[in-house]
Amino acid sequence: MNSHALKLFYQVAKTGSFTKAAESLHISQPAVSSQIKRFEQEIGVPLFKQQGRGIILTEFGEALAEKAQNLVALEEHIDSFIEDYRTAKTGTIHIVATYLPANFLLPRWAATFKGANEEVNLVITTANTKEAFEQLIHYKADIAIYGGGYAERPDEVLWEELFEDELWFVVAPEHRYANQTISIADIMKEPFIMREEGSSMREHLFSLCETHQIQPPRIALQFSGINETIRSVMGGYGAIFISSLAVKEYVHTGQLARVYVQGIQSKHKVAICTRNNEKQSELVRKFIEAIKNYAV
Repeated sequence: MNSHALKLFYQVAKTGSFTKAAESLHISQPAVSSQIKRFEQEIGVPLFKQQGRGIILTEFGEALAEKAQNLVALEEHIDSFIEDYRTAKTGTIHIVATYLPANFLLPRWAATFKGANEEVNLVITTANTKEAFEQLIHYKADIAIYGGGYAERPDEVLWEELFEDELWFVVAPEHRYANQTISIADIMKEPFIMREEGSSMREHLFSLCETHQIQPPRIALQFSGINETIRSVMGGYGAIFISSLAVKEYVHTGQLARVYVQGIQSKHKVAICTRNNEKQSELVRKFIEAIKNYAV
């Protein structure tokens, strides 16, 4: 079936006139008439009949016009969908984030982005460093938001740094080292509460021990999330090595206290990661640009 002729027929049926249909389509009236006549011959059923000086739809023509209306509406919807996707107004972005940005940065970023892009669907997963990069590399995520060290970045990943964040040693306010300056050897004698193997913070702490040639601390408690480690230290047990983003509010309100370690000024990076040598969709680029603005 000639879909162009079907849409032309619908325009005539909607306007009730060959002349009005021709004017709306910016073509000549004889061209409209001849195409409709060929269309009737193609399908073998009359679509219009004379009534006085004008034309009206046949019974079949009325039924076909109703079907054609659905087709035209669907085509307009598809055109709009394609244009929205091309201009990054709709679609789905799969995001994987390590625990720090997932808990303390991404919720605000995602909410702000959604407020301006309601039709965009954001699917967000939280994972440790190793899992986050694996999801990105194996196309399970479009973007990874990562908090950690540059050395942990795989070769397959393109890295764009947003900012640096300080890493703090933190204890309960009643701890003997609270607000004190001590050596790295002394702090490492404390029991530590940490996240599971594969987390960037744990790797960073152990790297510090290796650099200063001292024994790594005893991991007294291990949790899969940041909030659990913070709550345990608030309870009065052990120490944590953690991003200032996660604990600065608790330190300022006196629920936790910093330990200042001589010669140690640790930082890690918060970065947007995508697959290397891959052109991003307009939608993904739009989200990345939004995050950069939010992070300023």
